[in-house]
Amino acid sequence: MIELPAPDLTEYRYALYCRSDLFGLSSTSHPPIALYRDKASAVAHGQLMWPSAYTVIDLHGEDSPCGNRN
Repeated sequence: MIELPAPDLTEYRYALYCRSDLFGLSSTSHPPIALYRDKASAVAHGQLMWPSAYTVIDLHGEDSPCGNRN
């Protein structure tokens, strides 16, 4: 079997969250669905999967659940 390299998590700046809570479909928040290197890819995935129920967070920004890393 081919051994796959481990990802460098510091390269992934944007997190995509499904916001099912906006429609009362979930009572708790969930971890991000995926991490992305660029915002455009995260937004495109969110728009395809949940057009009105997704959020993209900059993990290095002020809204980061990890704290501001700038």
